[in-house]
Amino acid sequence: MAYSDFKLPDLKRRFQLVFEEDVDLFAAAPELPVSEWLKETLRETLPIALAINTEKVRSELIIAPILVELRRQTERSISFFSGIDFSVDPSLGLNGVCDFIVSLSPEQLYVSAPVLIIFEAKNEDIKGGFPQCIAAMIAAQRFNEREGHAIPVIHGSVTTGTNWRFLQLEQNVVRIDRREYYVDNLNQLLGILVTMTGWKTLNIPVSS
Repeated sequence: MAYSDFKLPDLKRRFQLVFEEDVDLFAAAPELPVSEWLKETLRETLPIALAINTEKVRSELIIAPILVELRRQTERSISFFSGIDFSVDPSLGLNGVCDFIVSLSPEQLYVSAPVLIIFEAKNEDIKGGFPQCIAAMIAAQRFNEREGHAIPVIHGSVTTGTNWRFLQLEQNVVRIDRREYYVDNLNQLLGILVTMTGWKTLNIPVSS
């Protein structure tokens, strides 16, 4: 078994999860200014990604540049990894490849604790990506505990690159944001991602 094999009932039963769906996780998240680099990059890459329309190209041409911007906004205090094996406990099915992982460590050579955000990339069917993302979030929670860097909340996102849904794992409670966010509002999207990191620049006003 691996992350991609789980269904929501399997996760609930195996890990005694409680699901909360009627929540607005980031209603208070501020909008943040976006660099001209990201705006220009997405002007070039977004039409290509939408035309090809595979998970791989959406990951490379939409999601990855946004995470590069997130790293820049947090003054390179975080690291992110793409398409790496994150096998934490194969006996429980907590093994497999994660599309993207964000760690609260600047170390970029390997994944180090604490792992903060798990991203699952899709080219469609965001809800269908929830089980895989949640399973990897549980693995991140256990990885952090094992490494002695437990944090209260693990964040997750299932995204097509253009559409984003967010999740949180706190102890055994999974919260799934009822709202969907879109890449055409980069200020809002970046504000949410930076809020997840707890970065100190959250009071930056949105540029005109």
